[in-house]
Amino acid sequence: MKRFLTGKKFIIFIIFLIVVAFFGKNVLLESSTQKKEKPYKVKRQTLKETLSLSGKIDADEKATLRFQSSGKLVWVGVKQGDVVEKNQGIAALDKREIEMKLKKYLNSFLDSRWSFDQEKEDNRESVIGSLTEEQRRKALRLVDKAQFDLNNAILDVELQNMAEEFAYLSSPIDGIVTVVDAPTAGVNIAPTQAEFEIINPSTVYFSISADQTEVIKLFKGQTGKVTYDAYPEDVKSGTIINISFTPKSGETGTVYEVKMGMAEDNSLARYKIGMTGDVDFILKEKQNVIAIPVSYVKTENGKSYILKSINGTDEKTLITLGDTTDELIEVTSGLKEGEVIYTYDSTP
Repeated sequence: MKRFLTGKKFIIFIIFLIVVAFFGKNVLLESSTQKKEKPYKVKRQTLKETLSLSGKIDADEKATLRFQSSGKLVWVGVKQGDVVEKNQGIAALDKREIEMKLKKYLNSFLDSRWSFDQEKEDNRESVIGSLTEEQRRKALRLVDKAQFDLNNAILDVELQNMAEEFAYLSSPIDGIVTVVDAPTAGVNIAPTQAEFEIINPSTVYFSISADQTEVIKLFKGQTGKVTYDAYPEDVKSGTIINISFTPKSGETGTVYEVKMGMAEDNSLARYKIGMTGDVDFILKEKQNVIAIPVSYVKTENGKSYILKSINGTDEKTLITLGDTTDELIEVTSGLKEGEVIYTYDSTP
């Protein structure tokens, strides 16, 4: 027997249907609103992939000068900031002790020379020819010993002559004096206490650090735009002149040094050692292509599509993709310039 709702039960059932319909309508409206977020008008633009790296200025020609021995510093010919030429004198130690030792070794050399000549005279073949074999060998040993003593005396003179040369420091390069550890003469110094550093400003380059995922995108002869922190408005062009084969030591990761040549003249030292900056490389560039933000592209069953408005209706449209960058992706078919697309956005 069929039973029908009557009275209170019927009224409750009607109210339930109204509530369900109300909330269902809100859910559908919210879902529809989520689909139509962020409209984007398709346009032609330049697709560009760039790589930005940081670095600092360094120089190829740098020289650190030290004395090889201790002594009294009797002359300092430079101060920090001076411009010097190659072979110009820098500093000198007191040579009096060295010169006296040299004279002593010269006297020893002369004594050894005369002893050697005498041994040769005393033991010439005509003299020792009548001696026994044992006597002959003894005589020849005396000549050999005199020769060894003479050789040692010659070496002593040469070493002392070198010591005299090492008591005088001269610059091996043109450049600017950047470090003077012992600016005052008249003090006794050890080799580590008197250090002079010279840098040639004309040999500066921009040193970049690139990790193993970045360095493979670079090559010798590649150009980039360098912006120095000290001169932010002065953007310069630079060319890679060398990429290290081995990683830099002391780094936490696998990092390689990339050297960029600086075309500008730095004889006036406008660009100084340690100045930092950034360089931008263009790795890929395609002009006048249809490209859209990557976030507008969806994938389903291995195919790419976008949500496009057609006659007021949102429809999935299959597209063919080309090159991509971090933000944009090229669309080679399925979209035309001027069309409007949407992306899904879960934000109400």
